[in-house]
Amino acid sequence: MVKSMFAGVSGLKAHQQKMDVIGNNIANVNTWGYKAYSFNFQDSIYTTSIQSSGGTGEANTYGGKNPSQVGYGSVMGSISFQYTTGAPSPTDNDLDCMIDGTGLFLVGPMVQGGTIDATEAGIKGSGCYLSRVGIFTIDNNGYLVDNAGNYVYGYPVEVDDQGRIIYYDENGNKSDDPKKGTANVLTDGPLTPLRITVDWQAPNPATGEERDRNVLNSHSIDARGIVTGVNDRGETITLGQLALIAVENPNGLVKDTGYYFSIGDNCGGVTSHQPGGNVGTIRSKYLEMPNVDLANEFSNMITTQRGFQANSKIITVTDEMLQELVNMKR
Repeated sequence: MVKSMFAGVSGLKAHQQKMDVIGNNIANVNTWGYKAYSFNFQDSIYTTSIQSSGGTGEANTYGGKNPSQVGYGSVMGSISFQYTTGAPSPTDNDLDCMIDGTGLFLVGPMVQGGTIDATEAGIKGSGCYLSRVGIFTIDNNGYLVDNAGNYVYGYPVEVDDQGRIIYYDENGNKSDDPKKGTANVLTDGPLTPLRITVDWQAPNPATGEERDRNVLNSHSIDARGIVTGVNDRGETITLGQLALIAVENPNGLVKDTGYYFSIGDNCGGVTSHQPGGNVGTIRSKYLEMPNVDLANEFSNMITTQRGFQANSKIITVTDEMLQELVNMKR
């Protein structure tokens, strides 16, 4: 009889944990990039009153018997999140980005040496975070950062030893004129924090004199994650490309403070990609809304509340039965 008391208590605890998950989902109904979590029950341990046995089918013997078992209620089986893309919400910031796909941004502090090897070991060992939220701005040193000050990692453009962008014309010849050539994005090399403030021009080939740097008046990011700026001469300068990280098992990600994920031991393969294809494309001037379904959360709240009430009733009835037992001897 006391087993029912234990089952009721375990049911109360499990339903309270589910209500905690529901409450967290509803609290984050307006949090950018939030992924809704779901609570999964599983039944608890069992005691076996009668062991199972198999029949032999021989003369003067009996047939098999099924086991008789009594459980001790329910417990939390797992808490998983739904890794689906939320709805796009338009913004006024040219550098805000939303990932339309499964990829994640790589953000974090400036690593030793300033580069991260674009391999699974390099990304996992970098100490950086993964994020679905692209609230990006430019800091005082010209780096692309998120709203917590973490550097945004991506593929840099090719520069010379003095840090000036190298341009190539259609014949592969180097040029100092952005209108006559394009910058080369180094997608085969390591990932670096993207620095997008100024366009350093090469020396004037006629005089050899150093040109002044051109302050960029505006920036934009296209669907391929290419970051460009427009200088005071109206020239469009390619400054780098965002990198997207693909995780084989997104549910293996470990939620961190804010909207960051750490790479867990059960994430599987972690690879770096250019935006596009299966990993997703970039939607500039949009942010990702949470994928919380309020109607579903409220219906889950009702069933969870009723489950909590039913388990509390089990405890009340069991208590009344124990009271009757105590009152048998007056």
